[in-house]
Amino acid sequence: MHSGFFIPGIYDPHGGAVSAEATVDVLANELSTYLDTNRINQVRRAYYYAEQAHEGQMRKSGDRYITHPLAVARILASLKLDHQSLMAAMLHDVIEDTGIPKDALAEQFGEDVAELVDGVSKLTQIEFRSRAEAQAENFQKMTLAMARDIRVILVKLADRLHNMRTLGPMPYEKRQRIANETLDIYAPIANRLGMHSICTELEDLGFSSLYPMRSKYISKAVAKLRGSHREIIDDIRGKLQEKLEERSLPGRILGREKHLNSIYNKMKFKQKSFHEIMDVYAFRIITDTEDDCYRILGAVHSLYKPLPGRFKDYIAMPKANGYQSLHTTLFGMHVNIEIQIRTEEMEHIANNGIAAHWMYKNEPSSVTSVNQTRVDRWVKGLMEMRERADDSLEFIEHVKVDLFPDEIYVFTPKGKIMELPSGATPVDFAYAIHTDIGNACVACRINRNLGSLSQPLQSGQTVEVITAPGARPNPAWLSFVVTGKARSSIRHVLKNQKRAESLDLGKTLLKKSLKGFGTSLSEINEHQIQAVVRHNQVDSFEDLVSDIGLGNRMAYLVARQLVSGGADDEASDVASATIMDNANNSPVTIRGTEGLLVRFASCCKPIPGDPVVGAMDSGNGMVIHSDTCSRLPEDDEGRARLTHLKWAKDIANEFSVELRVELERQRGVIAELANAVAMADGNIERINVEEQNARLGIVSLVVHVNGRRHLARVMRRIRNIRSVTHINRVRH
Repeated sequence: MHSGFFIPGIYDPHGGAVSAEATVDVLANELSTYLDTNRINQVRRAYYYAEQAHEGQMRKSGDRYITHPLAVARILASLKLDHQSLMAAMLHDVIEDTGIPKDALAEQFGEDVAELVDGVSKLTQIEFRSRAEAQAENFQKMTLAMARDIRVILVKLADRLHNMRTLGPMPYEKRQRIANETLDIYAPIANRLGMHSICTELEDLGFSSLYPMRSKYISKAVAKLRGSHREIIDDIRGKLQEKLEERSLPGRILGREKHLNSIYNKMKFKQKSFHEIMDVYAFRIITDTEDDCYRILGAVHSLYKPLPGRFKDYIAMPKANGYQSLHTTLFGMHVNIEIQIRTEEMEHIANNGIAAHWMYKNEPSSVTSVNQTRVDRWVKGLMEMRERADDSLEFIEHVKVDLFPDEIYVFTPKGKIMELPSGATPVDFAYAIHTDIGNACVACRINRNLGSLSQPLQSGQTVEVITAPGARPNPAWLSFVVTGKARSSIRHVLKNQKRAESLDLGKTLLKKSLKGFGTSLSEINEHQIQAVVRHNQVDSFEDLVSDIGLGNRMAYLVARQLVSGGADDEASDVASATIMDNANNSPVTIRGTEGLLVRFASCCKPIPGDPVVGAMDSGNGMVIHSDTCSRLPEDDEGRARLTHLKWAKDIANEFSVELRVELERQRGVIAELANAVAMADGNIERINVEEQNARLGIVSLVVHVNGRRHLARVMRRIRNIRSVTHINRVRH
């Protein structure tokens, strides 16, 4: 059973299959309501061509194959699609099933129709497998097809809808696969394109195919409940009708069906009982103008009390898929009444979404052009992500968020409305405006006050992004952004940044090692370089240098290979080479702002002025340790592999230092401690009292300083506090 709306097709659920000949005339008759004779004849010609091409082919149900393309065309006709889409529907299996090439179709029916048929064929050829990556690959192909011509998807959705209606004769496993695919991919796409009727029918058919017993049970329960509630429904409808007539407002009142899949999902995910869901009486009021919608809203609010917080105005702020309507929930006769109010045009767009674009092509309206623009923007966004994503799995991860929208609406400082998924942050907002703004974002104002970049935005807020030249995305952003565009853009920049930094660091370390051998990079000829590249089995010298910077290769080994032309035996006399390497070289200068591949060890927390060394961490670059750190190797060979470093002179950054303070317990001593650090221009990151007895306490605090001199000043201030008995710097 499909509750509610049913799109006509070749396979009528209330009867049997209809003969193809009769239906082509029935179809022609339907088309005459909106297409001229010449175009209808072109559709007929496509039908006869397809009939000939599929001659002798049968469906699993035993019907002639041509009944399927005809049914797909009838579904599209009910959406009032253009003649080219209908011709493509007739011919959509010709390339795949009969071997007729695309060129032959282009010759017969024109380039546009051939392109549409080819697009649908490409989507059909590759089945969605259960593996996530295979699904993602197909999803990419689908979006690419959408980007060229959205009608490819409309034909594919109609094809899938008819296949779902006639799924019965298929083997069990194939039925399960097709139903899963429908619920995972096709129904959400129909929803995203605003095609509510197709979306809900696909969901209900998918649900009843996957869970036949649950579907049957819910269906029976709905029918039973509807029968027992008939009087209440008629009474509410009568009162609404009276109120509209009393105020001379035009409007037809429809009961709204609850769909099986929707009931099941609410029971499963929202933990609601069947009766809780069904105790809501839902109506839709269709009227003539936008103005009438608001007048009717006033009328129904005068009849029943509205529930606070349950009113939504999707006319002033449409959903991302173009949906417009007023939603209100009323309390009357001891039950909740949900009402949607919309115009005829909004009703058509709510049911048929982007397909409505073709119906209104000859009478353009602001609603449909906005709808078309939204869909175009969504498809363009998918294409941008497709280009940035490293692999198909990453791509589908980005897209999942965009497929299941639960929008919030925020304003730019100039008052433009931006729609974002629920949970979106100011960083998502910045990337939604432009990739460059996202990349350069450093702070934000929310309703004119400085806000955190990671806080989820709420509908109605005004968001202003503050950018800085040369700013770069922070890797931590990946833990809170929710839009695919933000995530893929951040990863893209970080990947390029990591590559640039690994090359930079790798080159510095290689030059240092070559200096130990008494040579420089400019003195090594190209022949030697290429021999070493081949020897290490990498694609280029840049890759080799990058590997050094990432900590995947040792600079002194590559340097020695370059000096000996790659013929040297790496294993021989490693220790002496490294000792010589480090002994003869000047240290590498560090500033503390090197980026992703140079970081400070959390164990010993080195600060400017401390003697430091660098240890390579495979895949992650260099970790800077204090040279007395207990985590460093103690043997000669291990020590020899460390890189000697020196601090640059003008470092202004702040570094964390842990201090351990022993003090006599007195009232207000912690405040005195904090004041002493502040007086020495230090910042406290963390403070906690570790252990206490009646008289003595030990306080552990982490402070920010910009070097050893600054640290000495902080420690001196703390030592001057009368109750402090001992202070020392903690190194793990």
